[in-house]
Amino acid sequence: MSKPITKITSNKPVFFDNDPQEELITLNIGPTHPATHGVFQNVVQIDGERIVSGVSTIGYIHRAFEKIAEHRPFYQITPLTDRLNYCSSPINNMGWHMTVEKLLNIEIPKRVQYMRVIVMELARIADHIICNGILGVDTGAFSGFLYVMQEREFIYEIFEEICGARLTTNIGRIGGFERDFNEVAFRKIEEFTKRFPPVLKEFEELFVRNRIFIERTSGVAAVTPEEALSYSWSGPILRATGVDYDVRAVAPYCSYEEFDFEVPVGTNGDVYDRFLVRNEEMWQSLRIIEQALEKIKKEPAGVFHADVPEFYLPPKEQVYTNMEALIYHFKIVMGEWETPQSEVYHAVEGANGELGFYLIHDGGRSPYRLHFRRPSFVNYQMFAPMSSGMLISDAIINMSSLNVIAGELDA
Repeated sequence: MSKPITKITSNKPVFFDNDPQEELITLNIGPTHPATHGVFQNVVQIDGERIVSGVSTIGYIHRAFEKIAEHRPFYQITPLTDRLNYCSSPINNMGWHMTVEKLLNIEIPKRVQYMRVIVMELARIADHIICNGILGVDTGAFSGFLYVMQEREFIYEIFEEICGARLTTNIGRIGGFERDFNEVAFRKIEEFTKRFPPVLKEFEELFVRNRIFIERTSGVAAVTPEEALSYSWSGPILRATGVDYDVRAVAPYCSYEEFDFEVPVGTNGDVYDRFLVRNEEMWQSLRIIEQALEKIKKEPAGVFHADVPEFYLPPKEQVYTNMEALIYHFKIVMGEWETPQSEVYHAVEGANGELGFYLIHDGGRSPYRLHFRRPSFVNYQMFAPMSSGMLISDAIINMSSLNVIAGELDA
């Protein structure tokens, strides 16, 4: 179900057309300028402060993840996914695990699915906190960013309690989790659902009806649904144009079809709408987390992994003392179990859009071919064409609203 965003409109002035006789200046935006929020470059031609044309250059941190994956067993690919959109690593990790589970026809217990939903929605909130907080900074408002950053840190504390890591989490396993959530993790998750709403409300009060923020963002970089779809956009920036496409609703996974939540959509597809959509998505993520906590209470306690011993690492204390456990550990890590020859595609709703994994497997110890459908890479295609005619200052906040993560852009 889609939820329309209520917004305040602002009239933007119409500027003069570029005089072809004017001498243009070539300007590099990036690859190391702080305004790009990542290592990528735009070479633009400017007339005064207005961009006439531009060319995007990517690949500065290309690490050949897809080629590396062809030489790694399934488990050793998980750390590669961490380094795509590292602002919401758990979504990447679990998207990959679900792809392998689809290949192997592994049935995941309901409790494990709900646990995954909680972690993924926490990661979505952490990602949107960064994007909307930084968008405020790029428009000259630093306070909002400081208000919400402490909540992102609290989410990282939850991740640390679950898996021991904070940013590049390597969280979960094929079939579920390495261990059950402990009491501290559950207590912190419940605490977050109570402490975050007033902070998010305060954050919204700083921006949503702020005249300066509205003037800086409303009407800037507006995109029509047709344009967005022609460039294969997905995620919050597509929904900001009015298209209610969300993988969680269209192709549910992890029992998302059991949850009551709405898909926020905008109307104008501009920077302001993207901000509003992400804000509303954080409220919806809170709703989903609260429902998942209630659903977990109704499931048998202690279940945190599917019954697939050939893909579940035995406890370390057994590996150190039991030969059979050591052999299992070695075979799992090195990919020595038989796997079917097949090809599968699985997608999850990443923080930036549809995050997909296309896996071709020939039965060997590693994928024959693995392709990551990276939303930042797909969404960024349109930046240079849409920047034509913009002021430099507007292009910067447009880039910020796209939330381009360099690790996910280049892979």
